[in-house]
Amino acid sequence: MPPLPLQIPSIFIFTTLLTFWFVFRAIRNAGYTSTRDMAPRFVILALIWLVGQAILGLTGFYTDTSGVPPRTIWLILPPLLVIMALFIASKQFVERVSAETLTYLHIVRLPVEIGLFWLAQQKLIPEEMTFSGHNFDIIMGLTSPIIAYFGYTQTRLFKPFLLGWNVIGLVFLLIIVAHGILALPSVLQMYAFEQPNRAMLYFPFLWLPSFIVPSVLFAHLACIRQLIK
Repeated sequence: MPPLPLQIPSIFIFTTLLTFWFVFRAIRNAGYTSTRDMAPRFVILALIWLVGQAILGLTGFYTDTSGVPPRTIWLILPPLLVIMALFIASKQFVERVSAETLTYLHIVRLPVEIGLFWLAQQKLIPEEMTFSGHNFDIIMGLTSPIIAYFGYTQTRLFKPFLLGWNVIGLVFLLIIVAHGILALPSVLQMYAFEQPNRAMLYFPFLWLPSFIVPSVLFAHLACIRQLIK
């Protein structure tokens, strides 16, 4: 990867740490002691995961894109399995974690959008992955503090409205994830061949698909679960 302006990797490191803090606070702000006690486990497991992914990125593990299945599956699959396990085996945890804090978490989508825009300018991801293309995530980042405040702090928004906001945010997330996967330089690539999604193969940008996106996904799914239970 060519040398980049310092602000580009810095914004992704900052956003990862911010996401980490929001998830930690969502667990600590839960209304039950048994759920709050899960916070230290999250810290340990998340740090192991983040450090492990950083090592893989720095050693160029993901830059070998010729394999089948592609190595990038290890960015995405383990967090998805953890989320599935939580919803199957730890339903109480999902239903007790702070929905208010998880809604505020979506603020991280703002710096992510800025970082993606900068990466597109460096020709490291396709423009379709930015807010000038097919990425509408910036809307969720802008509205999340409003939704969190009036929906949970002040409880002035009805459940159907909160549910609709989360469903829309989930759709926006899935759209950009699909674009990101299909633009990766791998056997699965279907578009953006002239300007593929190369950035996600390197540290610290790989923390976006391996930690930030799964955290945002969990935030939406947990809030939806609490709203419909």
